[in-house]
Formats: sequence, C-alpha cells, structure tokens
Amino acid sequence: MNRYQILIEYVGTNYNGWQIQRKGKTIQGKIQKVISYILKEKINIIGSGRTDSGVHAFEQSAHFDTNIKIKNGSKFLKSINHFLFRYGISILDLKKQELTFHARYSAKARIYKYIILNRKSGSALKDKRCWHIIKKLNLANMKKGAKKLIGTKDFSTFRSSNCSAKTPVRTIKSIKFLTKKNFIEIEIKAQSFLQNQVRSMIGCLKYIGEGKWSIQKFDKIIKSKKRINCAPPAPAEGLYLTKVIY
Repeated sequence: MNRYQILIEYVGTNYNGWQIQRKGKTIQGKIQKVISYILKEKINIIGSGRTDSGVHAFEQSAHFDTNIKIKNGSKFLKSINHFLFRYGISILDLKKQELTFHARYSAKARIYKYIILNRKSGSALKDKRCWHIIKKLNLANMKKGAKKLIGTKDFSTFRSSNCSAKTPVRTIKSIKFLTKKNFIEIEIKAQSFLQNQVRSMIGCLKYIGEGKWSIQKFDKIIKSKKRINCAPPAPAEGLYLTKVIY
C-alpha cells in the first residue's frame, strides 16, 4: 500500500464545503472521483479538516492510499489538474508519505486567513472572495480585542451548535493583522478549531471595530461561554485555509 499527500487550492463558492455529503457538490467528492478515474481503483481521500460551504483554500492538505506506486508525480499532477481546474480546484503538490502520516491527526497547526475589504465600493475582482464592510473599522481596537482570544481558553461562545468536538477548549497561538490599501487580512493560527470558530471570532472583532462593543464587553462575552452572546458570524466568502503545518 502506498500513501500520498496532496496540497490543494480551491475556490469554495460553488461547493457545499469540503466533506462529502448526500446532496450537493463537495471538494472531497470531486477530487476522489477524478483520482479514482485516473488510478482505476476506488480512492478515499482524508482531509486535514472540514471547510464550510463557501470557504476557500490556498493550501488544504489531504492524503489517500493506493495499491499503485506513482512513478511520475509531475505527469500525475498534470492529469489530475486537467480534469479539476475547470471546477475551481488545483492540486499544487504530491508527496509520498509513510503509512504513519495522517493529514488530520499528524497536523501540528492550522492557519486560516480572513480578508475584509473596508471601503465604500465593493470589488468586482474580489467578488465572493472577501467580506465587504462599508463602515470604517477601528483597526487598533480590533487588535486589542484579538489579544483577548490568544491562549488556551474555553471557546464555547464561538462554537456552532452543530459542533461535534469533544471539548470547547482550544489554544489560539497567534493572531496577526496585515493591511493592504483597503484590505484587512487577519491570520489566525491554532492546532485545531471548533466548527464556525474563526468566522464567529471575526464577526465579534467587526463589532469592536465598528464601536458596537467595548473591549471590556467583549471580554465578558468570551467568559460567558454562551453562544447566544456571540456576534453574527462573518460570511464564509472571506475565509481561507492558508496552510496546515506538520
């Protein structure tokens, strides 16, 4: 048996997320179908984690097992991308791995990026690739609010009611802000996240940036551990899985 890791870039706009479902198109389903066709055997792909409907990826990680030894990786990538590229999916790299490697359980950290366009006019070029917010955001206050999220905490406030994680405790390793003209990029790093956690945190930081919440109120909301106190989650279209670290 041979195990291979693939790195994947995709536009999630027209998909019902990463994981295969009974109804609707998924990234996992599309890739499995193509690789199974090329290798002429049933292939099951294991991803580093789920991304929700509409979420994008700069570099998702996944692995699959096959009885076939892929001798020419470049030719294999070219064949896969021939079928996938038209669907907004691109396989960036193929790596031979030991059978002990697991795309999900071997991961030491995951990095997500959220992109906000903060100006009066929307972007024709970035449509469905960012969150357009018209009101001017106070970036300094958003950074202060972000500091309240760093560390090991009970993140129940930011947890989806459908989340199946055994514990709401997670460790946020870092939150970085990068501004490019009218774009605000927020990069969040952790070993793992709860369902909807990143988008919920971004939604709360928006409230702080708009002046709807003070830092003190945000601190109380975090400590309340009650989802009902959370701000509306940021839309999926601005969220990107940037990298999975092993």
